[in-house]
Amino acid sequence: MGELRVLAIETADDLRLAAFDPEARADVLLAGSRAATLKLTNQLNAADADRPVTVARTSWLDLAAARALADPATDLAHPLQGPFRAIPTDNGVDASAALELARLTGILPAFFVTDSGDAEVSVHPADILCYDSPERLAIVARARLPVEACESAEIIAFRSPETVSEHVALILGKPDGQPPLVRLHSECLTGDVLGSLKCDCGPQLHAALHEIAESGWGILLYLRQEGRGIGLINKLRAYELQDQGFDTVDANLRLGFAIDSRDFGVAGRMLDLLGQSQVRLLTNNPAKVAGLQASGITVVERVAHSLPANPHNEKYLATKRDRTGHQL
Repeated sequence: MGELRVLAIETADDLRLAAFDPEARADVLLAGSRAATLKLTNQLNAADADRPVTVARTSWLDLAAARALADPATDLAHPLQGPFRAIPTDNGVDASAALELARLTGILPAFFVTDSGDAEVSVHPADILCYDSPERLAIVARARLPVEACESAEIIAFRSPETVSEHVALILGKPDGQPPLVRLHSECLTGDVLGSLKCDCGPQLHAALHEIAESGWGILLYLRQEGRGIGLINKLRAYELQDQGFDTVDANLRLGFAIDSRDFGVAGRMLDLLGQSQVRLLTNNPAKVAGLQASGITVVERVAHSLPANPHNEKYLATKRDRTGHQL
C-alpha cells in the first residue's frame, strides 16, 4: 500500500472532497473510541477501541454522512443513517499518526483516506512523533516577573523547533537545597482567564501559586495542553456533550479522543532543563506522579491539593474522583 493521504472531514467541503476523491472511493478513518460509540467496532473480530477504525465508503456515505460520523454533537437528535461497515485498517501506523495529527491541530479525529491521488496532508508518522517530542523542548527566554503571590518570581519559556506552542515555568522564591514544591497546571482558558465555574482550574492555579510561595520556594509549570490535551475547540465540544448529560470522560471518548491526552513527559523535560531531579508534587492526580517518574524525575512527596466544590462543578469533581483516580 502506498503513502496514506488524508482529507480532514471537519474542514472539507464538496469541492475539496471532489478534488481529493473524484471517484468517491475514499474510505473514512475514525478513532477507535468514536467507532465504539457508533457500535462499528463490534463488526470486526477482536476489535480494539483504542485503535484506528476504517469505515468502508458506500454510495450513502457522502460528506454530510461523514460529518455525522465524525461529530457527536447531534448523535442524540439525529440517529445515523446507514448501514456502515468497518473494514480492516491495513496501514495502521500511518492511520494512528493521522489521528494524532488531528489532536495536535485541534480538529476532530476523522478523515477521508486514500493511498493515491492528491491530498491536503500526506502522513509521515516519524515527523509527527518528532513534532510532539518532549526531548525537543529547550529554554528560549527568561525574565523577572513579579506576581501577586511572589514579587521575586522569574518566568522561563520553553519551545521546540517544530512548534509555536510555548510552555512556561514560574519560579517562586529562591532554591534552598531542598526539593521544590512543584505544580503541573494544564492551560484552561475558560477557568484560568474567564472564571469558569464548570471546573476547578482557576482556583487551583491561584491557590497553588500561594502555596508554593508560602513553602519557601518552588515551581509552577504551565503546560499548554488545553482540554486535557485536545485543544480549546474540542474542549468546548466536550462541554456541549456534557450539557447533554455525558460526563467529561464519556464526552472525550465520544469525540474520538483519549480520556486524557496530556503528556507529562513535557513537564519532566522542563524540570530537567531547570536542573531539578527531585520534587514535592502538589497534585491529586496519580497520573502526574507516574508521568514525572517515567521521565526520570523523582517525586519524593505528593502534596494534596483540593478546593471546595460549587454547584456547577460537583459532577466534574466526582468524575475525576470516580473515573480517573484523583485522590480528592
